Amino acid sequence: MIRKRKSIWRRFKENKAVQTVSSVLLPVLFGVLILALWQGQVLHKLFNTDTNTLPLPSRICRIIIDNIPTFAVNALYTVIVAVVGLLVGSIIGYLIAVFAATFQKWGKGGITIVGAFNAIPIVALAPVMTNWTKDISNDPNIRSMFAKTLVVMIVCIASMSINAFRGLTELKPFALDLMKSYAAKKSTVFFKLRLPNSIPYVFTALRVSVPISIISAVVSEYFAEYITGVGREIRENIVLGQYPTAWAYIVVACLIGLVMYGVLMLVESIVLKNRRIK
Repeated sequence: MIRKRKSIWRRFKENKAVQTVSSVLLPVLFGVLILALWQGQVLHKLFNTDTNTLPLPSRICRIIIDNIPTFAVNALYTVIVAVVGLLVGSIIGYLIAVFAATFQKWGKGGITIVGAFNAIPIVALAPVMTNWTKDISNDPNIRSMFAKTLVVMIVCIASMSINAFRGLTELKPFALDLMKSYAAKKSTVFFKLRLPNSIPYVFTALRVSVPISIISAVVSEYFAEYITGVGREIRENIVLGQYPTAWAYIVVACLIGLVMYGVLMLVESIVLKNRRIK
C-alpha cells in the first residue's frame, strides 16, 4: 500500500516546536496589534470615544511610572486579600472534598450544595460580608481586610471542593480493588491512591480560582469600609472623573492576575513533572 506523503505545510503545523512557539507568539502578536490600534487612536474612532475616557497606553504607563509607590501599596493590599482568601478557601474546599469522598452517601449532596456558592454574585456577597463583619474589630483596616478575604475565600471554596472531589473519587480502573485485595487501610488508600490522583484536579481548580480570586478581591474593595486596594482606587477615580488613573489601576489588576497565573503554571509544571518522574 502506497502511503501518501504529508505536505510540507501539514508537517510544519504538526511540528511540536512550531506549535509551542505559535501558542505563545500568536497571543503576543494579537496583543501588540490591539495596543497599536489603541495607541494610534483607531479604537477611539471605532467606539466613538475620546482619549480621556479611553486614555492612550503611553499615558497609562506614564501614570503608573510616576506613581509607583502609591500603586505598589494598593496592589500589595489586593494581592494579600487575593492570596490569603485563595489559600484558605482552597484548603477548606479540599477538606470538604475529603469529607465528601469519605462519606459519599451524604457527601455528594453536600458537594452540590457547596457548588451553589458559584451562583452567588460577588457584587451581592461583598456588601453583605462588609456589613456582617462590622463588629469584628474597632480598627476599620482589620474589618475591611477580613470582609474582603472572606468574600474571596467563599468564592474559591466551591471550585476546589468540586474538582478535588472528582480527583479523590474518579480513580484508575481496578486501582481501588487492588488496594482492597491487599487489605490496605483507609489511610493507606487515601495517601497512596486518592491524594496523588487528586493533584491534577487541584491544579485544575486553582486555574479557575486564581483569576476569580483577583476579580473577587477587586470587586469586594468597591464596597470595603477602608479606602485602600486596587478596586477601591478604580471606584474612587471613576467617581472623581479621573479615568486615566482608573485605567492605570485596571492595568495593574490585570498584571497582578497575569503574574499570579504565571506563578501557578510554573508550580504546576514542577509538581506534575516530579510526580511523573516518581
